[in-house]
Amino acid sequence: MAGSCAVVIPTYNEEKNIVNMAKALRELYPDFKIMFMDDNSTDRSKELIEELGDPNTILVTRKPEERGLAASVFQGILECGTDYFMTIDCDFQHPPEALGRMYAKMEEGADLCIGVREDRFALGFVRWAGSWAFNIFADLYLFFHGKKTSKDVMSGLIAGRTDRFVPVIRENWDELEMTGWKVLLDLLKFSDRNLKISNVEYKFGKRAEGESHINPRVVVTTFNQCGKFGKFCARVYARVKKC
Repeated sequence: MAGSCAVVIPTYNEEKNIVNMAKALRELYPDFKIMFMDDNSTDRSKELIEELGDPNTILVTRKPEERGLAASVFQGILECGTDYFMTIDCDFQHPPEALGRMYAKMEEGADLCIGVREDRFALGFVRWAGSWAFNIFADLYLFFHGKKTSKDVMSGLIAGRTDRFVPVIRENWDELEMTGWKVLLDLLKFSDRNLKISNVEYKFGKRAEGESHINPRVVVTTFNQCGKFGKFCARVYARVKKC
């Protein structure tokens, strides 16, 4: 029997993309649950999803004091109630078509499937360089702490076995980086080394509509996930940005 699946999508003011994403996912995956975990958008996101009239596509308005992309994803995983969860951005930089291949990996027995970007130069040179450097830093941190590493630890396109990761999230809730963007890093950091990991390559695209929410704070919160030395690097970076 095929496993049930929920697609968890963190959103904030994505009215230009949210309906198109909901329709694209529903067309490709009729049986998937679609969960938009919304950080109190000030646009029409909620109304637009309600107008679709799809009982298996929901928008969850989160508490204002608990805002954060990672927090949105972690809450979605805890509340999805399906065999598998998947995370994808709402701006179409992650191709919805990749979720089908990731689902197949989960059905084959993977605990975690990671979307790996084929051409990271599509990020632009500055973001590529930052992604490359941090991936090395994070992999070294995970390796020396006896954890599984990833070819693309910065990836936001992931799938996981819900019963494997719900306990990880609950037991380590107070130590998770809620305001950061790198959910995968914390899932690897707080899981044991016995994880069965599969990878699926995909082409990283351009944002369809609207403005990116990435800012320098992302760098700081990401380094904060890598122990004392990472926190030191985050403080150094913050000081350099102020100069």
